[in-house]
Amino acid sequence: MANRKVVGKMVYWTSFDVEGWNVTMAATERGLLYVGLAEDAEEKMKSWLTKQYGAGEVKENADRLAEYADEVRSYLSGEVQDFTCSVDWSGTPFQNKVWKALQDIPYGQLVTYSDIAEIIGHPSAIRAAASAIGKNPLLLVIPCHRVIAKNGSLSGYRDGQQLKDRLIRMEGNSFTSSS
Repeated sequence: MANRKVVGKMVYWTSFDVEGWNVTMAATERGLLYVGLAEDAEEKMKSWLTKQYGAGEVKENADRLAEYADEVRSYLSGEVQDFTCSVDWSGTPFQNKVWKALQDIPYGQLVTYSDIAEIIGHPSAIRAAASAIGKNPLLLVIPCHRVIAKNGSLSGYRDGQQLKDRLIRMEGNSFTSSS
């Protein structure tokens, strides 16, 4: 994917802890752009921003992301199940189609990669759908943690299978990891 340069646009970011989760996020004026949960999420975010946007301007500013942070806090605290925040879609048309399909997976439900390929109208594009899911920059908001392998295993997750399992359990699913 070619870099989408941010011309005249600022990318804002912040990090915070909530309910034992380490959250790092970034946004533009258009909407939320990145959410990470790993201990090294800030480093991963900056690397991702460089790949996506090149040498765009990036500034830490918790106040600019307060609305997004409140929504993430509410989700991780179990107060809300869906996100209503605006998103700055950063993917290819195919990735965005996959990511929008992920947003339709109900809270606490699990689907497979092949289910997603079917939902987007490309039933034979399972690997392409899985690749798009793996490139999801908006953990939680685009709930890729709700996608598992056809054999029932957790499969991959950008910030680690342990966090994926924790999110699935937080949503009340009795999934037992076989990986």
